[in-house]
Amino acid sequence: MSQLDWYLTVNLKARHLRLLVAVDDFRNLRQVASNSYITVPAVSKALGEIESALGVKLFERTVNGLRATAYGECVVRQARTVLSHLSQTAEEIKALQTGSAGKVHVGALPTLISTIMPKALALLKRDSPHTNVSISEGRMVSLLQDLRRGDLDMIVGRLPNRADTVGLQEKALLDAPLKLVTGPHHPLVKRKKVEWRDLDGFPWILPPPGSLLREPIENTLARHGLSIPRNYIETLSTHLIRAYIQINDAIALHTADMLYSYEDVSPIHVLPLDLRVVTRPLGVVWRADKSLAPGASLLLRCLEEVCPALPSSGDLDAELLTGKDE
Repeated sequence: MSQLDWYLTVNLKARHLRLLVAVDDFRNLRQVASNSYITVPAVSKALGEIESALGVKLFERTVNGLRATAYGECVVRQARTVLSHLSQTAEEIKALQTGSAGKVHVGALPTLISTIMPKALALLKRDSPHTNVSISEGRMVSLLQDLRRGDLDMIVGRLPNRADTVGLQEKALLDAPLKLVTGPHHPLVKRKKVEWRDLDGFPWILPPPGSLLREPIENTLARHGLSIPRNYIETLSTHLIRAYIQINDAIALHTADMLYSYEDVSPIHVLPLDLRVVTRPLGVVWRADKSLAPGASLLLRCLEEVCPALPSSGDLDAELLTGKDE
């Protein structure tokens, strides 16, 4: 057995892994020492001992602080995985001791926080009251980083692009076509026929740059000879979108899941325009190298039960166009 193999299998401890992760997070030995309740010399010594035992340089000093080398990125990535597994093991042991299914860490897109998630969580709590859930709301790009780091068990939202799902498993839940909507008093509501050119000049609510829906809507506007509107706000908040179009002649992008809200019944008008935007369905993603814990599997089943019960996009159009949701 080589010295490297011996150190990794026999002498490397969880405290070493936590130290490496802290150095990568803070990039500053003083901050690492402060948050670890040890001295800076002790941090420096421990890091030096780890690098010496591994026989590689894990971090290098730059003007912006410490930066992981290629070796460091490899070790820190695996350290996060090991620490995540240890944390999950502790939670599962506690769950077995208390007769519960443990705690589930879920990332969710803002559009689902007030629509699909409440019903799924209610089902989960009905069937397993002691399964607790921690929900982090955010955009897909940041949630994927948390998932790969081991901070999340799963992400619920519009499935990311195929290029971003390497090493992940996914489960499609609901096909949610995109719709253009306005408030009930918008000037376009009374028109029997609406053309794309009729949208020019109105304010908009757009998905933020970098979000999964921003590029599709930009491409669609360009295809119909429209430029990005100059008067707009950017948000993914369902509540803000629905409230804003009630008091403003704005046009917004909605999906079927966003149109059907369990709390917000503000009337919405669906514009009779075919977006023909190819998007991936709503679903759940998790790491392929990490099986779902019992609580996470139960939540997935609850999500699968909730989604087929949602109205179809056609039913929603009929309701909203005739004002039946008032």
